[in-house]
Amino acid sequence: MKSLICPVSPLRVNENTVRITGLVIATLIALYAITGSIVFMIAITLDYAIRAFTRLKYSPVSWLAAQLVRLTKLPEIKIDKAPKIFAARVGFLFALASALLFFINPIASLIIALTLMSFALLESVFNFCVGCLVYSSIVFPLFHRKV
Repeated sequence: MKSLICPVSPLRVNENTVRITGLVIATLIALYAITGSIVFMIAITLDYAIRAFTRLKYSPVSWLAAQLVRLTKLPEIKIDKAPKIFAARVGFLFALASALLFFINPIASLIIALTLMSFALLESVFNFCVGCLVYSSIVFPLFHRKV
């Protein structure tokens, strides 16, 4: 497999906060799957929107994750924020699609939500960013062609 290419920026975030954020998102999606309550997907969609499209330091879920990191005294490991913003935008699209499909086709909504849950778990458990894979395989080749 060729090496992954991720967007870069001078902004940094704590890797442990990012990973705990993924775990909290996965937990919220599990609650959606168990209860069938659209409230969870709406909350997840709004949280991704804040992380993807605003300059706020924290979304509600990432703030909670930061507090959990602080309480558990996990070390601060600074990583580039740009790939996480891109991944949040991809996550936002999945969460929005799941929330909208809930009213049309609840099974399709659940499938999309569980796919997003698998992405969040890959980030949280294995430190594997699916957003970087998408960026390297699709976005970079389409928008960074050699002249």
